[in-house]
Amino acid sequence: MLILFDIDLTLLESGGSGIQAIDAAARETFGDDCNADGLNFGGQLDPLIMGAMLRRAGLEPNAERLDAIASRYIEILSGRLKPGGARTLPGVTDLLDALDRALSPAPTLGLLTGNLEPSGTLKLIAAGLDPDRFDVRVWGSDSPHQPPARDHLPPVGMARYAEARGQAIEPERVVVIGDTEHDIRCARVNGCRSLGVATGHTSLDTLREAGADLAVPDLSATEEILAWLLDPTDPTSPTPDPM
Repeated sequence: MLILFDIDLTLLESGGSGIQAIDAAARETFGDDCNADGLNFGGQLDPLIMGAMLRRAGLEPNAERLDAIASRYIEILSGRLKPGGARTLPGVTDLLDALDRALSPAPTLGLLTGNLEPSGTLKLIAAGLDPDRFDVRVWGSDSPHQPPARDHLPPVGMARYAEARGQAIEPERVVVIGDTEHDIRCARVNGCRSLGVATGHTSLDTLREAGADLAVPDLSATEEILAWLLDPTDPTSPTPDPM
């Protein structure tokens, strides 16, 4: 089994440091017209966000310009986001620990995020999470297609699982956990299960309407969520108390 976690507002909260840093990087590199004002970051891929900022400034988002913003973004974020500068969200640590202890079946933990690898790694470390506990990592720059989309990322995760474990995995044995309807959609269109967590800006009702197989207020109902994650044959979903 492969369980793929989103990072921002699913595993952790970093006080908007990523948004602030990528906005500052774009302004420094290409002027104030290249900015993140009003852009929706939820569930988006960083390359698409940077492309939108460049187009706002009337610039073609070619590889050179995207790389220039990305490089400065990581410099700014690494200067601002220190260990302790982010926090894990309710239930995250207990659920990860419970999954690490699970033996039958033993799940593989992974990441599926819109972050670039350096920014995602910085955020995990700032929240006290070891990136190495996630054996399969799929980043926002890992789409094999142009234009990139989050929908392209679950197959990348399954391919990396197969490479690491020496065997393929069926989509129904993959779970995507995230806080937006984009996380739910990328799971659904690839035949994976999805767990929506309303710790971001998307409501439980919206996550359910998007097709989440299970939607919860947060990840603190450890035993119920663990049982659901480890039983892909069970079509029923526990409903933890939203209060």
